Amino acid sequence: MADESQPTKTANPAPLGLLGFGMTTVLLSLHNAGGILALDGITLAMGIFVGGLAQVIAGLMEYKNGNTFGTVAFTLYGMFWLTFVATHIGMPGMGFEEPSIATYLLLWGILTLFLFIGTLKGRVSLKIVFITLTVTFFLLSAGHFTGVDAIVTAGGAVGLVCGLAAMYTAFAEVLAEQHGREILPF
Repeated sequence: MADESQPTKTANPAPLGLLGFGMTTVLLSLHNAGGILALDGITLAMGIFVGGLAQVIAGLMEYKNGNTFGTVAFTLYGMFWLTFVATHIGMPGMGFEEPSIATYLLLWGILTLFLFIGTLKGRVSLKIVFITLTVTFFLLSAGHFTGVDAIVTAGGAVGLVCGLAAMYTAFAEVLAEQHGREILPF
């Protein structure tokens, strides 16, 4: 019989969500930053399972932990990846036109700006993730609205910084928990 006087420790799902987001964002950003990588099956599979599924799981775990911000951020960005992949694999009757993708990206930019405001009292590394993601979405949206590839490329470059910052934040959180002290400043 379990000792009910001691609370059960709940795992921190943020590193899972941050890595799911960060790793997938790095892959897509390498495509957006001038076609360094193709938008191929690897990136799309990563979008479904790591960017999508892992983040939705992290969001549900954050819900259980009572973290509204984490629930909203991880669940919605997980859904971002799932909808992104759905439009790119050509589900029957689905596809996109430039104004639609530009508007889609603009809406994600607005959401991300709102969430960035929620990070202002938090860790510096998380602020960097959200401000670079906001800029990424706005640049990608502007590039698709105008048809100027250089703006999309700039969005890819900022997105690369964003994805790497998310990965760094996840690594810092895992190491801090494992060692009982801050190993990487975040």
